[in-house]
Amino acid sequence: MTVEERRLTEDRDRTAYWKRWGPYLSERQWGTVREDYSADGSAWDYFPHDQARSRAYRWGEDGLGGISDNHQRLCFAIALWNGRDPFLKERVFGLTGPQGNHGEDPKDYYFYLDNLPSHAHMRYLYKYPQAAFPYQQLLQENQQRGYHDPEYELVDTGVFDQSAYFDVFVDYAKATDEDLVIQLRIVNRADHAAELHLLPTLWFRNTWSWYNDAEKPCLHQVAATNGAATVQVEHPELGQRWLYCQGADTLLFTENETNLQRLFGAENAGPYVKDGINDYIVHGKTAAVNPDQRGTKVSPHYHRCLAAGEEWIVQLRLSDQSPESDRQPFGPSFDETTATALGSVARERSPALWP
Repeated sequence: MTVEERRLTEDRDRTAYWKRWGPYLSERQWGTVREDYSADGSAWDYFPHDQARSRAYRWGEDGLGGISDNHQRLCFAIALWNGRDPFLKERVFGLTGPQGNHGEDPKDYYFYLDNLPSHAHMRYLYKYPQAAFPYQQLLQENQQRGYHDPEYELVDTGVFDQSAYFDVFVDYAKATDEDLVIQLRIVNRADHAAELHLLPTLWFRNTWSWYNDAEKPCLHQVAATNGAATVQVEHPELGQRWLYCQGADTLLFTENETNLQRLFGAENAGPYVKDGINDYIVHGKTAAVNPDQRGTKVSPHYHRCLAAGEEWIVQLRLSDQSPESDRQPFGPSFDETTATALGSVARERSPALWP
């Protein structure tokens, strides 16, 4: 059997759970009927895109190039900021059903490039403009177009002219069914330098706010391992895990709790809310993140100015191996895991698709 066939056999026989972690995270959860508690069943109006960064979801989460466990208790995705957008790019923007001239209409450009059946290797690409994302322009132009007119797309706005964008590749590979290596590769496609804030984000779906006796999980920083900032994950069902963040100087912690003050003018239950990391990065509000380095949502913060054509690689690892048992999370095993996963992809492809 091939390596992938062995993985699938182990998963079928329940000797290893290769499908526990996979691409189960939606690009867009806001505005769905699952999150609709309106009196008239108008999901789009009840939970619009503008509220998504500030409002905790109940039944599902969303993100860019994200993964989660199969019950979506713990989630991982990327967030980006080009220094110009009004808020972090954490999820796909789209027009709601009533806003688009052809109904619901996502506008971002993202591509699923590879995925093995066991999800032992997954590859994703997102194209992020360096100019401010034209949210209002997309909305206004599509609203004034009729049913027989073409849709007004992101490329029509001119934000990709002169290749002024970043290619953001996200690769996941599994060393075991519970040990995931993560590599982010960002390429500046422009002919000029451009800055980028990169915030890989780990968080719990909010399962504790709806029931009085629900046990709340926790993320907190622990001693660094070989220079890698380390987050310990504690969940009543998933147990313990660790997120290792190579080269991260800062870990930003907040809570995956609704920002009642921003959305409804009500008092928040605590000082740290879902959009706290956004407010820290975009608005410089240092009090928006927890100095005690704990919460239910965390992002290592990477910031770099990329020269024209420059490639930037960031590595992370989400693992059941503790710092005591795995003192080299980015040692040879990282590269070996990636190479094995890519080899499995090569064998699964037909000769016509893989030279």
